[in-house]
Amino acid sequence: MKARATMVALVPALVLAAAGCSSTDAPATGKAPDPKGSAAASGAPGAPAASPGSTGSAAPKTGGSRLERSVLAQGDLAGYQISAQGKNPGAPDGQPQADKKACQPLADIMGDKPDPAARETLNRGIGSQKQVGLAVSASVSSYAESDAKALIARLRAAVAACGTGFSATVEKQTGSYRDVRAADYRTSGDESVSWTTTAAAQGVSAQVHLVVVREGDTVVRLMALNVAAVQQKAQVPQEVTDKQLEKVQKAG
Repeated sequence: MKARATMVALVPALVLAAAGCSSTDAPATGKAPDPKGSAAASGAPGAPAASPGSTGSAAPKTGGSRLERSVLAQGDLAGYQISAQGKNPGAPDGQPQADKKACQPLADIMGDKPDPAARETLNRGIGSQKQVGLAVSASVSSYAESDAKALIARLRAAVAACGTGFSATVEKQTGSYRDVRAADYRTSGDESVSWTTTAAAQGVSAQVHLVVVREGDTVVRLMALNVAAVQQKAQVPQEVTDKQLEKVQKAG
């Protein structure tokens, strides 16, 4: 349980109240990370599968603010469960602090919001019903456009500078990110950056893929891992990215 709690610190963004619905047949490994927002991580003993009508599922919005219209909602993507349920009460709050200044932007992006300049952030958890255990965290944040551009530039510099890895601490829980590598990934946004890394703590590690996209003054952050097989390479599904950016562009 201590290892799982530390993995929460390693992958602290909202990755899924709906993770359990990616498959009701996921193997109970007992070592799947329990990321922030995960009310029922796939592979956790007795974790129920959420249904489209479950408390916390994201109902489609026709009104609301531009940011509210921008986030994914249940029904937007066939084969995926989308949830807006709040974070796990046992998950740490705040922004992780990196042990290397150059790597702080990468630590920030894993926190409660992409970085301190974000004006507002809305999170969604996405569970795949096509690929067992695949969990995707999606967030949409509003910025001043100059701040959004600066964020992408800082992330690109950090990915280039932090290939050997770094450690990050949040609420006195520390973990490491190894093998930070830029990844090719296509998006329709104004600009983007993508990378992979291995998050590790207490003998438990997970392969993580991240994509951050700027569309005007809006930043989309997507993060994927397989909660049923943490050593398996994960990738943010292209259809998830495309649909999320489509909603941002329509709302804007």
